[in-house]
Amino acid sequence: MGEAQLSYEQARAELASVVERLEAGGGTLEESLALWERGEQLADVCQRWLDGARERLDAARAARDAG
Repeated sequence: MGEAQLSYEQARAELASVVERLEAGGGTLEESLALWERGEQLADVCQRWLDGARERLDAARAARDAG
């Protein structure tokens, strides 16, 4: 599934799994780097979702206050 298709919840769950695997250690440096990179991608997906939610809340508040 592409990053753009991930829901916030899916991205957050996968990110938690990546963090768990990194904290557990035991992998090679290359595996750890790949996990880190995936974690960064997932964190970006989560941040985009959160930014979008904030924009929607701000717009709803502005519409409420204007009306």
